[in-house]
Amino acid sequence: MQSTRLTRLLTTLVFCSISALAQTSASRLKDAAPHMPANKFATQNEWWKYSVFYEIYPRSYGDSNNDGTGDLNGITQHLDHLARLGVDAIWITPCFPSPQVDFGYDVSDYRNIDPQYGTLADFDRLVAEAKKRHIKVILDFVVNHSSDKHQWFMESAKSTTNPYREYYIWRDGKSEGQPPNNWTSTFGGPSWTFSETTKQWYYHYFYPQQPDLNWRNPKVESEMFEITRFWYQRGVYGFRLDAVDTMFEDPNLTDNPPLEGTDAYGMPLQEHIHDHSLSEVHAELQKLRKVADESPGRVLIGETWTKTAEELAEYYGPSNNELQMPMYFNFTKVDELDANEFRQKVAAIESNPVHGWPVYVLSNHDIRRYVDRYGTGDNKDQVAKLMSALYLTLRGSAIMYYGEEIGMENNDPKRVEDVKDVIGKKGWPKEIGRDGERSPMQWDSSVNAGFNQGATPWLSVDANYTTHNVASEMAEANSILNWYRHIIKLRRTHPAFYSGDYVVLDENNPNVMSYLRKSKREMALVVLNFSSQPQNIALDTTRIGASKGRVLAVTSATAATIDLSRVSIEPYGVVIAEVQK
Repeated sequence: MQSTRLTRLLTTLVFCSISALAQTSASRLKDAAPHMPANKFATQNEWWKYSVFYEIYPRSYGDSNNDGTGDLNGITQHLDHLARLGVDAIWITPCFPSPQVDFGYDVSDYRNIDPQYGTLADFDRLVAEAKKRHIKVILDFVVNHSSDKHQWFMESAKSTTNPYREYYIWRDGKSEGQPPNNWTSTFGGPSWTFSETTKQWYYHYFYPQQPDLNWRNPKVESEMFEITRFWYQRGVYGFRLDAVDTMFEDPNLTDNPPLEGTDAYGMPLQEHIHDHSLSEVHAELQKLRKVADESPGRVLIGETWTKTAEELAEYYGPSNNELQMPMYFNFTKVDELDANEFRQKVAAIESNPVHGWPVYVLSNHDIRRYVDRYGTGDNKDQVAKLMSALYLTLRGSAIMYYGEEIGMENNDPKRVEDVKDVIGKKGWPKEIGRDGERSPMQWDSSVNAGFNQGATPWLSVDANYTTHNVASEMAEANSILNWYRHIIKLRRTHPAFYSGDYVVLDENNPNVMSYLRKSKREMALVVLNFSSQPQNIALDTTRIGASKGRVLAVTSATAATIDLSRVSIEPYGVVIAEVQK
């Protein structure tokens, strides 16, 4: 009996010790990752719905070996910044082996890391360190084309009977010296290049060094599917699919209808209806989704350029079985601060009966930074806070671009001699290229903004780095960086923002955009002044169901509570409040 009691006592003590240890570990984990969403809806398979994504251009983020070019270890060194910011996932633009004609978007090996960025071991370490901080890694998958230095293409170009010939699109010309049709490249010139070796032309929607893959060939399809599995097995949580609209082209090679005028490279304009957005794209993306679904929680993000919300809706698939996150680029097509324009863009998504989860984008490696599109010299910091409040409080996921959180500006080249981007060299001055939005990340006020230790960066650092950098903005309470951190924290701690409906208010106001985020548990009000003048607005408190709100975020000092029937807001100002019922 004594032995039995002793055994029970020891068992109880061990159990209690294990329980206490588990609780302590859980508490430490919570303290170590305060940015994680307290969200019961964020299941393993739908984590992306409640997440903030952050695009990293690896050449420009952090240079760990001081050779002038950013690398994977440079990203790993700065993961703590991303954790403090509240980022859930990082999308890394191509870091695969490449001749770098298009800075990585010409891939010569889909299963390795370019030596200038590091090694597969460096990549594995990045994934592991990111995981410790509850950050997932997304890779950029170039599905439309490879490099002309890829082994597939080099074999393909050897003869018309080579086993890899049909991995690409080779055709006879219309006549001697004439390409198969009138299609033009989006990067200038014809979409066809002639091979003296085989006396045929190969197709490329982008540069000649980026031949299009033939997705009608089952072997290509199988190869690309296996590549995604390779990276999923290394811990990658998904892919941003590059240029998905161009994966297929008319097999009959029908000429595109001509349009008046010429492009930046002097080529006649045309309507790209036979080499862009073909229906076969959707069937192929559904197959890619099936492969992704083999691994729990994997997500596909699409570079989907669409004119309407209805076109965008098609990319979700008939049963939400295509892309979980097709990007909504229509914000980037608004060229000035206009409350009505942005309100209409949101309404188009919210009113579409077949829409999926919205994905908002303001800038990226191909699109000018939004502070330059919407701001001037004296209001850019205000505009940074205004626009971040917009796309971080809407229903849906936000994809940030590195440096937005500190108000980085475009650093456009002033002379053609300074241009690195090929499209800028070819199209100058009508097309200046994309170097401006790709300048090095600004970490501190030291030489080269802390990007590296003295070596000349591959692109020059913007002159505002002495005032707009991570170190100085962390120390300033009212900085853009701390504003971003606060707004992202609101997304995580208030159900209205991470799971609430979008309800537009005061929809005819030409200067101010106002809306509710409304969940079962709470309701939050967002008021954004897109004008250069202070505004006073009267909201319909009957419609809101309350007359007062507790201030959650504001760009200038105000009381802790506000009267919802009379909201005053400064130029380019933001007021976010929890509605008090």
